[in-house]
Amino acid sequence: MTQATAATVTGGEELLVLKGLQAGYGKKHVVFDVDLHLKKGEIVTIIGHNGAGKTTTLKTIFGMLPPLGGSISYGGEEVGGSSCRRNVLRGMSYIPAERFVFSDLSVLDNLRLGAMHVSDSGVRDARRSRVHEMFPLLEERSAQRAGTMSGGQQRMLSLGLAMMSGPKLLLLDEPSLGLAPALVAEIFDGVRRLADEEGLTVLLLEQNVGQALRIADRAYVMRAGRIILEETADQMRARKDYWDLF
Repeated sequence: MTQATAATVTGGEELLVLKGLQAGYGKKHVVFDVDLHLKKGEIVTIIGHNGAGKTTTLKTIFGMLPPLGGSISYGGEEVGGSSCRRNVLRGMSYIPAERFVFSDLSVLDNLRLGAMHVSDSGVRDARRSRVHEMFPLLEERSAQRAGTMSGGQQRMLSLGLAMMSGPKLLLLDEPSLGLAPALVAEIFDGVRRLADEEGLTVLLLEQNVGQALRIADRAYVMRAGRIILEETADQMRARKDYWDLF
């Protein structure tokens, strides 16, 4: 098995640290002894085949699954086993690969739901203005039912919905799934802009390795539930082929 190699990253305070994380479903382990970290404002991608354990890792971080071992530290606090609600209040947001908007509600109502825990109307309005600045289409389509939008438009809305909660950490699962290349580039550019301008930290799962590495700072490779390699995005992009890693 390939040994995990630590990439050199300078500066920044660690926001998320996993140590020896084990996760799965019931008694079935699918993630084994995963160590990874994200610094504030970083975009870090985990790449690997379907079934490698990537989504299970994200769900465990967010609180959808209880960890079966190891630790999850967020902002210096142990959060393993915390509920999704508590993690949202701490500043986490999760966008799944599928069913990532409320299809029967309007675009505006989706955005309102994203900030339902925010009591200050001024904060809600400011966040919505920022969403509209980044994705003008969402303002134009405010009254449209989300389920009637194209896949790319719904992806934009999912990012807007996440932004409304004021996240510090965005857990993003397969944002390119089913989208045309031009739309994929637009969505990924939006994610990079959020990191650069808002200081958002992003943990990105993606099958489209080229697009992921275009915006990422660092990359982990996961195989059969284990992290087998860590490199900077520059190091990973310099590889001629990724398939030998998978």
